[in-house]
Amino acid sequence: MSSPASGQSGRSRRGTRSRPPRCPGGGSTTSDRSGTAPCTAALRPWRLEDVAALVDVSRDPALRQWASSVVNNDADGARWVLAQQQGWAAGDRFGFAVLEEQPGSVREQSVGNVVLKEVASGKPAAEVGYWTAAFARGRGVASRALEALTSWAFDTFGSDGLERLELLHQVDNLASCRVAQKSRYEFDTILPAAPPSFPRDGHLRIRRTGA
Repeated sequence: MSSPASGQSGRSRRGTRSRPPRCPGGGSTTSDRSGTAPCTAALRPWRLEDVAALVDVSRDPALRQWASSVVNNDADGARWVLAQQQGWAAGDRFGFAVLEEQPGSVREQSVGNVVLKEVASGKPAAEVGYWTAAFARGRGVASRALEALTSWAFDTFGSDGLERLELLHQVDNLASCRVAQKSRYEFDTILPAAPPSFPRDGHLRIRRTGA
């Protein structure tokens, strides 16, 4: 559902050109898939330097409740980041760290994650996911980052057949449901539970290109 998982293999799509990602209320960068996407927070691919922050935010019980990959320590965090990097290299999974500038600091703080996954040439659908650090919730971080990811996905892969993005969350994940609604992902159907990964029924929500 709205949680990270390991990347899958597939052919490289590094040569695909795309317009820079754009966030609501923000400008654009001059980079493509290897760069950043501005927002109230910035989006960029995960790096090993993010491991300590990832381990810290992963201690949150609410995040651990929904995550399919639990990060307990630096070794877990490094494996998770490397899996995200493998997804980029394979061209079928694109995970972004969501970062915010900190007053009085030159470093940005990790506040969440958004991911585009199950990408394949000619395939009409892909999936999105996201999570937000506990201290950053309630101020629209997830919805703005998801909007940026959504626009980037259609701009980048629309010419390769992408027509819709799917978002899955468990029925009792009300926070994820609110983010999906705010980001104009429309309810499509109820999916039956699939234990152990998804112990409860889920909502499938869809956003189509041009919506």
